[in-house]
Amino acid sequence: MSATQTLDISATPRTPFLRLVGVEIRKTRDTRAGVWLLGTIVAITAVAMVIFFAVADPEDRIFGNFIGFAATPQGFLLPVLGILLVTTEWTQRTAMVTFALEPSRTRVIASKVVAALIWGAGAFAAAVVIATLFTLVGGAEDKFADVTLTVFVLFFFLQLMSIMQGLAYGLILLNTPAAIVLFFVLPIASSIIFGTISGLHDAAPWLDLGTAQSSLMEGDFDLSGQEYAQLGTSMLIWIVLPFVAGWFRVMRAEVK
Repeated sequence: MSATQTLDISATPRTPFLRLVGVEIRKTRDTRAGVWLLGTIVAITAVAMVIFFAVADPEDRIFGNFIGFAATPQGFLLPVLGILLVTTEWTQRTAMVTFALEPSRTRVIASKVVAALIWGAGAFAAAVVIATLFTLVGGAEDKFADVTLTVFVLFFFLQLMSIMQGLAYGLILLNTPAAIVLFFVLPIASSIIFGTISGLHDAAPWLDLGTAQSSLMEGDFDLSGQEYAQLGTSMLIWIVLPFVAGWFRVMRAEVK
């Protein structure tokens, strides 16, 4: 090829989006950290339900309580999985390969989002299966009396939003330790501030994600209209806006 010739790749088909998603899913389980994290999510979910089974009275061992008890450990671990989906590209310096094979950073981010949601759905399914098994042997008379579509939808939504929060922090910082530390420190600091300053108590459900999610974390899925609005507002502040900021960061980040 002479110096005046150029390589025409305009007719080359783009990588199918489902293939990109499959690659992102495989990246999660191809590393030791990813495998251990996936196993830990399932194991700690089961351990949390074992603890609840041991301390709860038989009449309290109903499906909704088991599911609610699983929300807390998964709420801590799923965001870490979302963080790793993004940051490993940059800390292990594979981003250059990724963006060389798929130049559209928007498509890469979108594939990571879909992969994160799939893993979140898997964690939800695992929690449902484990909760069902414990409920069947729990001894309560009306084991599934509290089971409604709302319980499933809200718990599923809670799991997906928690992993999306981790994804957003990963996009903003592009560094695993920094993103994990920020994820744990900021919500705790926010809860302390809103919990200790009396003048902020009324605003806490609107501005603090932990306060807005507290009912769901305790297994109370019967939310009022105002509580739905508070949950949506706090998620906008803590998940949607950081995700948008992180998306702009990745679009402009220098790949090394």
